Amino acid sequence: MPLSHGCLPRSSPSAAEDPTSSTAADPTVPPPPSPRTRHVSSCTAFDYSSNSDGSAATSSTVDSTSPITLPSLLGPPPFSASFACLSTLHTPDGAPTAVAVAAPSLLYSASAAEISIYDLASLRRLDSFPAAPASGSVKSVAFSPDGRAFTAHQDGRIRAWNRSARSGRYHLVASLPTAADRLRRLALPSNYITVRRHKKLLWIQHADAVSAVAASGSLLYSVSWDKTLKIWRTSDLRCIESVAAHEDAVNAVAVAGDGTVFTGSADRRIRVWGRSAGEKGRHGLVATLEKHRSAVNALAVSGDGAVLYSGACDRSILVWEKEDSANFMAVAGRLRGHRKAILCLACAGDLVFSGSSDRTVRIWRRGGEGRGYSCLGVLEGHVSGVRSVAAVRVPPEAAAAVAEREGEGEEEYRVCSGSLDGEVRVWRVRIWSRNQRGMEAEEALL
Repeated sequence: MPLSHGCLPRSSPSAAEDPTSSTAADPTVPPPPSPRTRHVSSCTAFDYSSNSDGSAATSSTVDSTSPITLPSLLGPPPFSASFACLSTLHTPDGAPTAVAVAAPSLLYSASAAEISIYDLASLRRLDSFPAAPASGSVKSVAFSPDGRAFTAHQDGRIRAWNRSARSGRYHLVASLPTAADRLRRLALPSNYITVRRHKKLLWIQHADAVSAVAASGSLLYSVSWDKTLKIWRTSDLRCIESVAAHEDAVNAVAVAGDGTVFTGSADRRIRVWGRSAGEKGRHGLVATLEKHRSAVNALAVSGDGAVLYSGACDRSILVWEKEDSANFMAVAGRLRGHRKAILCLACAGDLVFSGSSDRTVRIWRRGGEGRGYSCLGVLEGHVSGVRSVAAVRVPPEAAAAVAEREGEGEEEYRVCSGSLDGEVRVWRVRIWSRNQRGMEAEEALL
């Protein structure tokens, strides 16, 4: 797969993803260190860049990898944050790690060698099981509503995992496409497509690495470097549709609550897909979003589906908002701050988290009124690029108890970041209103 402007897309193979590499890293969880909390104030984030020391910097030049000029979104919300690293986890093989959080508070850390499950509250490892090492690195993890886990692999297959009701341990159910699905289609020549010269595959098979998966309702969506989007039925694990989605490798997929599907590609485009009415409704192209000038590596959708965030090799995150027009979504502005390619994005509540090749995770928040954003903090500590990030909000009652005991924080989140060297960091992030903090300070002086 060609690399755009010398950056490393989230789905591009690298030396760090070599399944034959091995380290002696300890897979056990170290006791959580006494976290050192950092406090930062909110800062204007649109068209904003930052030096390594955190000071703001501006530049009058625009390089060839920058997106076209986009409007700034003014009016940063009055929020601040504190954050601390609670624990650092290591994979046994030191391979790139994909992280995901499943309700209510389980962290899944997946590498080429194994998948480990941790309790986010205690940071205790609950289980681990082999992740089909011969299949190469795990690119992505998704969960269906029935609790089944799906992992996307370098070898072009998707693995489905079930948790035993008796033992509580996970076991491999099938590799997609399943043998039964392939057998029922082998006889018909029309079921084959040409993937390269002198090579044909069934249309239900991915011809290259599966870069990402996402689940919504009874459907699983997978995208691949083979330029396709495939849709699977989770009830019987059958592939029901294959879409020639892009002109280059597809790096990311995200699904809104209403079933709208977004795909991001190395062809620098984001495409929006909708399903027609009816039980056998097919997915069709709704819109093509074109503003990035380099490969799109990551996508995330807000909880209400009204805002889409896209990250690319041009170091910026574009913010797209729904509009009533043929274009479906319009770009509202961009978030600048990372110094290298954006590799991953995640939404939780009103927050957006971005991971980058610059080895940091940034925290962004949108204001309650208007369209202003602020950068609430930069999580530093990884020694390699951050290729996966997941976040979940701590239940309000638990956060309130901590806030009352420690005297800070209106909202609390657990953020998990996985890097290209197999390290996973778990962070505590607390958010409060600066207005409220100011009133509390005034009351203390009276």
